[in-house]
Amino acid sequence: MSAPALDVVIVNWNGGALLRACLASLAAAQAALGDGLALRVVVVDNGSTDGSADALPAVAAGPLVIRAGANLGFARACNRGAAAGSAEAILFLNPDTRVEAASLRTAHAALFAEAETGIVGARQLAADGGTERSCARAPSPASLLGQALALDRLGLVPTHFMTEWDHAEDRAVDQVMGAFLMIRRPLFARLSGFDTRFFVYYEDVDLCLRARRLGFAVRHVAGAVIGHEGQGTTRQARAQRLFYILRAGVQYAGKHHGPATALALLAACFLAQLPLRLAQGLLRRSPREIAEVLRAGGLLLRAAPGLVRAVLRKA
Repeated sequence: MSAPALDVVIVNWNGGALLRACLASLAAAQAALGDGLALRVVVVDNGSTDGSADALPAVAAGPLVIRAGANLGFARACNRGAAAGSAEAILFLNPDTRVEAASLRTAHAALFAEAETGIVGARQLAADGGTERSCARAPSPASLLGQALALDRLGLVPTHFMTEWDHAEDRAVDQVMGAFLMIRRPLFARLSGFDTRFFVYYEDVDLCLRARRLGFAVRHVAGAVIGHEGQGTTRQARAQRLFYILRAGVQYAGKHHGPATALALLAACFLAQLPLRLAQGLLRRSPREIAEVLRAGGLLLRAAPGLVRAVLRKA
């Protein structure tokens, strides 16, 4: 096999059959690509307890399995997986995705078609065949606070994801999702990888913003099509998922928009976001949803003092 031109990094946490299906799609893609685009696949297992990282099917010079022994978080695990390779490009790929040879070839070609392109993403198809709106706008103070207050549902602030666009053509965007994010290795090194202060969520938003600030373009490549189940592994921890989303938003606001925005967003989480979600659960008469919101609120309340201290230290 030729030296790998693309390192594929997959972070696994109790991925079960999803991880094996993803690897099977990569194996088929590599067989079709041959030496035209040689892959190396690295799986970083974040302390799975379901045996999903055991006896994995052979694929693309491996896969190399790195057992973290604990849940390092997405950003830290991605950085660890990237460090295990040396290819000119790195693809961060979720285990709930399916890829084909043509999509990998198209995305890789687009990444190197122009010198200013630093990151590319793919068009993601849901299980029903519909295109997921996976490209997003860089959050502003107004959009972060407005979305926390549900003003985006009233059309008063833009939605985070570009739901008004069908994602059917290539274009430069602010952000592509970390479910399929391909980046030039020298750029990833220059950015020092993902910011590990983000345990999960917003690390891709932050990475794309920092790349654009260096003058690199982030591009959606419509011709690179993948299947994406969505929330494939985080469904099993819904309360923690909500907590991590809310906490990461505050961290992002503090890093890029200052302490006033971060503290206002934290207040909005408690005074609006969580109560609105709780009201939805009550209207739906869903004990599970109510319990998840209460659990997430408790986690955020315990994390709040540390968040406030971190934000003020940067002021």
